[in-house]
Amino acid sequence: MTYTQDEFFINETLKLAKKGVSWTYPNPMVGALIVKGGRMIGKGYHKVFGLPHAEIEALQKCKENPKGATLYVNLEPCSHFGKTPPCVDTIIQAGITRVVCATLDPNPKVRSFGLAKLQKAGIEVLVGVLESEARTLNEAFFTFHEKKRPFIALKFAASLDGKIATRTGESKWITNEKARKYARSLRGQYQAVLVGINTVLKDNPHLGVRMKGKKDPLRIILGQRVQIPDDAQVLRDQNVLIIKAKKIHDLLSVLREKEIISILVEGGGSVLGSFVDAKVVDKVYAFHAPILVGGKKAISAIAGQGVQTISQSIHLKNLSYKRFDDNLLTIGYVV
Repeated sequence: MTYTQDEFFINETLKLAKKGVSWTYPNPMVGALIVKGGRMIGKGYHKVFGLPHAEIEALQKCKENPKGATLYVNLEPCSHFGKTPPCVDTIIQAGITRVVCATLDPNPKVRSFGLAKLQKAGIEVLVGVLESEARTLNEAFFTFHEKKRPFIALKFAASLDGKIATRTGESKWITNEKARKYARSLRGQYQAVLVGINTVLKDNPHLGVRMKGKKDPLRIILGQRVQIPDDAQVLRDQNVLIIKAKKIHDLLSVLREKEIISILVEGGGSVLGSFVDAKVVDKVYAFHAPILVGGKKAISAIAGQGVQTISQSIHLKNLSYKRFDDNLLTIGYVV
């Protein structure tokens, strides 16, 4: 793909931003570059929530005076006090003369204010470079502020006939080890992973990433503490939230108040079905193994009420696929 200079440097900020995956929640992933005379003289990314933002990191690491340089960043610089001071003030003080950013901040309390302050200071501003790619990178952050709820992704592993367990409840293992390893890695891309109490009682899942350098997500259990054995793996530390089952929209309101911006829902079938029925699903990871389980009492991947007609079915778009030997993963976004 051929890029203009601005697109090239914005693409580099996206690569930098990805280094903060799993560590910046509820903040977005942000990368920044300082470019002077066509040369990159400083770079940085938001490493951990509460630490300096990407723009400050880039300015602090400049190899030479940034006065007269261009700042490239994949999200509008902040103009408010949060865990850290406003980035725009430091940018202005540094003598930056041009700012190129991929997209505005979706937070209505922040949106456009940062760029307006830069323009008022006489700094040239360009916004919208690789905007689609920037929104995809921080899709959870944008959904959280635009839809006022967490970004919801469903993940399940099923046979070709859509079963996640046999009629006796046996489910280990439908997919192969490569597929399961990749499925565990997906947890590192989300702030929280959610399962129902039956999954905890039946499978005693770990629900962690188990990968060096990746932070374990918050474990959300729909149920009551008294139902869970003291030696359950989900209770191995304090990074767990147990919520009494309630209507999905009420649940999402509670999680929004706790600033949880993304959730990977892993099961079981009834829990997955409740999110589908409530029409709050944004993304789907569907793993399939080339086996047939059969049986009307075997457990289906998606339970709940379901739709009445085929025309009411949930359609997926922007599909992509991954193979793990003879296992197939389909990834798609809900239309």
